[in-house]
Amino acid sequence: MIGAYDFCGHYEWTFGWLEKEGGHTLVREYWEEAIAKDSQQHASATIIAGGFEGMKKYWHHTLDEEAAGYAMTACHDVFRIDMHACPSKGFLMRNGLIQYHDYCDHCMGWIGPVMREAGFVVDHEHNHRGQCWWEMRRVEDKTPPSHPGELSGSSDVRLRHGWQEGNSRHDIYERATDPDEKRVE
Repeated sequence: MIGAYDFCGHYEWTFGWLEKEGGHTLVREYWEEAIAKDSQQHASATIIAGGFEGMKKYWHHTLDEEAAGYAMTACHDVFRIDMHACPSKGFLMRNGLIQYHDYCDHCMGWIGPVMREAGFVVDHEHNHRGQCWWEMRRVEDKTPPSHPGELSGSSDVRLRHGWQEGNSRHDIYERATDPDEKRVE
């Protein structure tokens, strides 16, 4: 597996270049075709075959390999990730690498299509400073996103210092599988 530091700068540059060459549509195509359907096909197969257990297996391995600061909460009807320190976004911020306006959107750009194919929807929020949370539920489950601390207790990133810091905008997805299904606050 390639570590976060080996690819995140290249991803950042690639997203910016693709947008310059072909607009947002080309970036979205790259996320879905090159990431979701190609480089992450093992994730897709694991999640489709295993549902919540597949998510747990995939992300536990991947986030440990990337040395991410995170917490996972798995229940019978929801899978949650609280990302306290994304190694990719952290690397980009520490090194002043800004080639694409919203690096964080690439996660929904590939995870969304995988979840759609597997029969899940995503509630997600990121603050553009390497912190985010994800809740995956089956499409038929109409449960709204949890309240801060409700599912993951003190590990909930929304309770951490810096979550609402400064004037940083938050991208919020509700029951989404598409990177453009967001509102910005």
